[in-house]
Amino acid sequence: MSDEMSDKLIDVQDVYPDDPFGESSDGIPTGRDVEWEPLVDYRRNGVSENTIHGAVAWYSGNRLIHSFGGNVMCYGRSMMKPFYIKVFAEELESTTDWRQKAISVSSHNGNAEHVEVSQSLLSESEWGLMQTPLDLPLVQFGRQVRRPRRWFNNSSGHHAAILKGARLKGWNRAGYTLPSHPVFKEYLKIVKRYLGQDFKPKRIARDGDGLPTVAMSVKELAECYAGLAKNRNEDWIWEAMIRYPDLVGGFNRLDTTVMKSCRGQVIAKEGADGLLGLGIVHPDYPDGLGVVVKVAHGWNPQATWYVARGILGVLGFTLRNPYPLRRQKAFLVPGIVPAEYLERLRGIPTWDEWDPDIDRWYFDPFAEENTEKSQEV
Repeated sequence: MSDEMSDKLIDVQDVYPDDPFGESSDGIPTGRDVEWEPLVDYRRNGVSENTIHGAVAWYSGNRLIHSFGGNVMCYGRSMMKPFYIKVFAEELESTTDWRQKAISVSSHNGNAEHVEVSQSLLSESEWGLMQTPLDLPLVQFGRQVRRPRRWFNNSSGHHAAILKGARLKGWNRAGYTLPSHPVFKEYLKIVKRYLGQDFKPKRIARDGDGLPTVAMSVKELAECYAGLAKNRNEDWIWEAMIRYPDLVGGFNRLDTTVMKSCRGQVIAKEGADGLLGLGIVHPDYPDGLGVVVKVAHGWNPQATWYVARGILGVLGFTLRNPYPLRRQKAFLVPGIVPAEYLERLRGIPTWDEWDPDIDRWYFDPFAEENTEKSQEV
């Protein structure tokens, strides 16, 4: 082996972290360095048993309207799929139907319709180009699928659309998931359109579906979603998500339910590990409103659902409560909304009239003891 080749080889130890406590890098705060705030408090008969921490950012125009939980740095993950697909908006506009357009930005459940629409984006001879990891459906009903396939991966429609768009652009599709490929380079240009040409990511990582994902602050993610709302008519992405929300996520998914509930005025997209992005059209925010929620410990759709219901509720949108689990009652922390909305937030219950407390008795358990003491006196 030549000296030149040996210099390019990576030492085996370099593929592992250096320290079990984690590495420290200037300008990159870790989860233990930021000031997470409580977002949802689960209480059993008045006593807190679980508290979900996280961060929330509201952005509109050129300013951060509200921040709660610190300006946390994280990866945009699948929440940024609408921006990835903007790379191919022109190529896919006349070559796809509305269902195919919607599946292109999806993190779908992997049901039969999701797979069928995803596959329709490519000819069968192109299926071998797919680089999504082997996976099982995210949500299953009835007969259970046990054999992992690439098409069951929640990003299969996204990857298929990227491959179709790359072919239409005349790009070599080999290595389309690498940061050196034109797909990512053009995606980064799209991001800079929303965050400014000076934006430079501090970290680029490989996402769970294999595509590059960029580290951003929660404020920057909210700024992107505010721009998505403001520029909703520049391409077909907003309309596709509104037309076919069930293809973006699926049954009982938060982003799907938000879009079905908000009459075309809100698009929502979940991202892995506790992310929710909301692009909101509202008369009080003519430049578009972007709200991003990041849950500290990762994916928690029920807690995020309560937060989304509160945020959308103060803006005049009605989102149902999540389906209740047999657990404690949830209570919102006021800081998830700006101060001027606190009274409205107080009027949005996190329970339904058919969902009473099941974690307490409807009598005083100390009553008998108190009666005995009074009789002794």
